[in-house]
Amino acid sequence: MTSELATIVDFIRYGASRFGAAGLTFGHSYDNALDEATHLVLHALHLPHDLAPAYGQARLTATEKQTVLALIDRRIDEHKPVAYLTGEAWFAGLKFKSDTRALVPRSPIAELIQGGFSPWLDERHVERALDLCTGSGCIGIAMAAHNPGWRVDLADISADALALARENVEFQDVGERVRVIRSDLFAGLAGERYNLIVSNPPYVTEQEFAALPPEYSHEPALGLTAGQDGLDFALRILVAAPEHLSDDGVLIVEVGESERALVELLPEVPFNWIEFDVGQMGVFLLDRRDLVEHADSIRKAAKARG
Repeated sequence: MTSELATIVDFIRYGASRFGAAGLTFGHSYDNALDEATHLVLHALHLPHDLAPAYGQARLTATEKQTVLALIDRRIDEHKPVAYLTGEAWFAGLKFKSDTRALVPRSPIAELIQGGFSPWLDERHVERALDLCTGSGCIGIAMAAHNPGWRVDLADISADALALARENVEFQDVGERVRVIRSDLFAGLAGERYNLIVSNPPYVTEQEFAALPPEYSHEPALGLTAGQDGLDFALRILVAAPEHLSDDGVLIVEVGESERALVELLPEVPFNWIEFDVGQMGVFLLDRRDLVEHADSIRKAAKARG
């Protein structure tokens, strides 16, 4: 078989075919077998992710072939996300270290970051931003990298995740403007106020978690599960956010498939559901004034959960 496969393109195609035949699930940075195979092959060959197509016909050495084939086999046998196999993931145009200490970097919020949060922040001045439930640090670090004038805090309850986030802060060389703080949501942020709070908290329901494909079993459950309707953390964020936002501050939270449950629970709250290039993806935006205006109903809904 190795004699029949010769070039970079050969191995990308072979990997994608093997992944497809194995019925793997794609949801960690990539949504298809071809992109995963491309990431895996180029990483194994120490080549850039944006390699020019002209190099696709370059031939692999015997040792390189064995390295690539071994990674392809591991992806299939272990059902481990390719980002964990390679130790890296791309988010908002930046490369991040990725391992099982935190979820694989992925969120439609990357599109917001690369688009300058337009039009939502077009008329607003941002000096301080918070990435709440930061995990690997990808959202907050990307905000800092794309906005050199911002100071950004990264907060998470997981010591393991924060250790990885610190590595990524150093890797992206943003340490002068980015702090890493251990905090159970806002508990460790007393007195801190931000112009922008962005959060991708856990929002997978218990029923959804039980049915997740094996790829997700490699990720920390702490970063995924959020009760029966997926809103355990989102509601706590809504309750406490006003105390940590400036007067004209903005809160952006990803709740994924729990969007419907949130709207049904708080129909009077004027959530702005952001449209992305591929459509609506369960990310809402609220001004501080809306949070304050509806604080009683939000607090009541949160309290009713016990």
